[in-house]
Amino acid sequence: MTKPCPFCTLPPERIIDSNDLALVIRDGYPVSPGHSLVIPKRHIGSWFEITPEEQSAMLDLLGRAKAVLEEEFKPDGYNIGINDGPTAGQTVPHLHMHLIPRYKDDLKDPRGGVRWIIPGKAKYWE
Repeated sequence: MTKPCPFCTLPPERIIDSNDLALVIRDGYPVSPGHSLVIPKRHIGSWFEITPEEQSAMLDLLGRAKAVLEEEFKPDGYNIGINDGPTAGQTVPHLHMHLIPRYKDDLKDPRGGVRWIIPGKAKYWE
């Protein structure tokens, strides 16, 4: 028996914002304070399979979530990312977009950002 999708069975108190097609929660395993997820309400695995309306709804909530993080946590920057497919590191097969606040000095050298998913390719400036 397969486990139910954790994003399809979210308790209402986890949802911090929503619109007709998507919702926002704080990540259960945050990389940094305020790490949030934007999730379509429809169970679907890939950004490339959702409708333009769902994409728009997710991007709308991304902007709204950023505004909340600005007020609550005052980060110095952001990483925004989607792990699309198991080979890309997706562990929950329900599409979700990460909004990860970044803070000055949270890493000694943050250059390369998301390129660190393949460490040998991150330091492109060397």
